[in-house]
Amino acid sequence: MGDVTARYSALKGVVVPPQRAPSMIDEYPILAIAAAFAEGETVMRGVGEMRVKESDRIALMARGLEACGVDVEEEPEGFIVRATGRPPRGGASIETSGDHRIAMSHLVLGLAAEEPVKVDEPGMIATSFPGFAEMMQRLGAEIT
Repeated sequence: MGDVTARYSALKGVVVPPQRAPSMIDEYPILAIAAAFAEGETVMRGVGEMRVKESDRIALMARGLEACGVDVEEEPEGFIVRATGRPPRGGASIETSGDHRIAMSHLVLGLAAEEPVKVDEPGMIATSFPGFAEMMQRLGAEIT
């Protein structure tokens, strides 16, 4: 039990310590999306395990972010997101390779980007998060 206080501030790039990777490996796709809205460089290293999840998540995140106008440098064991602090362009159709985290992450980006984002295989999201589409619609997304 405890109290949580949350407040808004502008996002700034960070260096995520590689020792964090084991405890949050599945959260790196959405962290990369947050980094796309931050000002500066977000460095994520020591996450090579992302290459052997449901897909090569490093490569797919890098390609998807680049398609949305974000500067990304892919590395063998991680990636670097360089952003301006402004919303990314968006407007891309994202290849997910059937990976629900890639799809959900890019759809979240599309909610706040300048242009909407599409994903190639949205149906698989229901397997891991059945209420995702409804939640996104409550936030203002137009999901078809």
